[in-house]
Amino acid sequence: MTGASRGAAPCGDAHDLLGWPAVPPSPRYRPDPRHPSLGDEVFDVVTAARFPTLTLRYRNQRWAARVGLDTLTDDEWQAHFGRFEPLPDNLAAPLALRYHGHQFRTYNPALGDGRGFLFAQLRDDDDRLLDLATKGSGQTPWSRGGDGRLTLKGGVREVLATELLEALGVPTSKTFSLFETGEALRRNDEPSPTRASVLVRLGHSHVRFGSFQRLAYLGDRRTLRALVGYALAHYAPELCHLDDGDAAPALLRLVIARSARLCAAWMAAGFVHGVLNTDNLNVTGESFDYGPYRLLPVLDPGFTAAYFDHGGLYAYGAQPEAVRWALEQLAGALEVLAPDRDLGRLVAGFEPAYQRALDAAVIARLGLASRGALPDRLLRTGVLQLVHDSQLPFERLFFDGYGGAAAAARLARSPEASAYRGRAARAVLDELTAFAPRPTARLDHPYFADAAPCTLLIDELEALWAPIATRDDWAPLEAKLVAIRRMGDALAG
Repeated sequence: MTGASRGAAPCGDAHDLLGWPAVPPSPRYRPDPRHPSLGDEVFDVVTAARFPTLTLRYRNQRWAARVGLDTLTDDEWQAHFGRFEPLPDNLAAPLALRYHGHQFRTYNPALGDGRGFLFAQLRDDDDRLLDLATKGSGQTPWSRGGDGRLTLKGGVREVLATELLEALGVPTSKTFSLFETGEALRRNDEPSPTRASVLVRLGHSHVRFGSFQRLAYLGDRRTLRALVGYALAHYAPELCHLDDGDAAPALLRLVIARSARLCAAWMAAGFVHGVLNTDNLNVTGESFDYGPYRLLPVLDPGFTAAYFDHGGLYAYGAQPEAVRWALEQLAGALEVLAPDRDLGRLVAGFEPAYQRALDAAVIARLGLASRGALPDRLLRTGVLQLVHDSQLPFERLFFDGYGGAAAAARLARSPEASAYRGRAARAVLDELTAFAPRPTARLDHPYFADAAPCTLLIDELEALWAPIATRDDWAPLEAKLVAIRRMGDALAG
């Protein structure tokens, strides 16, 4: 998706929130701070916390290069992403964004960025407008009594989540930076005191469903209209010419399509987000904010990620319904601008869009060339049924069967080969091997000669954290990140 040109803006800039010109880090750095144009009804200017120490634990050079920040020295990186000194020609002060949301389907008007803020906006090599935002950067007016901090374990888990999902082709924010901050935190869900961190993430948008809900709740039609215009101008510029009556329905259709693709990607990856509240879904269909996430050990529709999700509202198999319900809430908020359009009926388009997207996501995960809608659908349903009925490790068949017709030897030598011999399994594998690999599949990549796929189950997460917690040994984590990126390189075709 291509962003709007720098000349496009839905309303005037708020120049007092923009930093003074300075020497850019590199010619590829293109600052474009747009959020202030919406006015101070949607954010609070805040100050970052000051931390006792700053120890860099993760620096994403791949994505820093995409936005022209890879040439920063270590001291400059710490200044911008540990002390939050403004980037050149960017926001002069952090902005804690305001939003509402349904949390476990209960409306909460007291939300907002409680331990994070929007730090900068800039464009990448594809001319997309991207946000640099934080987690664990201190208290804001929306902290609701919290300390505004992030545990180091929470930061490490987010690094792993974003790296893995990016490797698996899931639209996701990217962890950009992680510093350990030298503080001791008290938490109910971790042995305390526990170490603290501050994280910076790079995302296509942090405009959430709850951003629209808040403005509708307040009856602020002017700012709601401006936010719709902002979203179209920067995330769908081909639609930004529409008038008020058509803009809200067009945005909703776009968000439905993008949310369907995101949800399908989660399901094909065996990923359980854990907290699909309406403040954790955004208009660009990009996954972000990884708290109690999990990856499936086996395909279990009732598998939950959050220990507090006692009813399984956001279980693996419930995620499509959770997203559809959230889209209904977004439709209700946008209908304030188009009361005669019955926007809720548009949400019926989510289910067929999701089914098509799930077909495509499973075909992509298997490295196959599409054979058309019906064969793709039959293979998708057969593969997922086999993975469910056999209780194979979730990743196993996606690894063993990668490349379809080119996967026969890998299927035969798999440690799970016995699960592939039954009549029902053979029927699915016959369908699978009738598909040709997609032309760009990297079937000769050494990853496919491994004995097992790269995974990230909860026991592995805990095993990666243990040496950090007990002896400050980061080598296992670094090795895991190398393995995840190696898998991503194999699947990138």
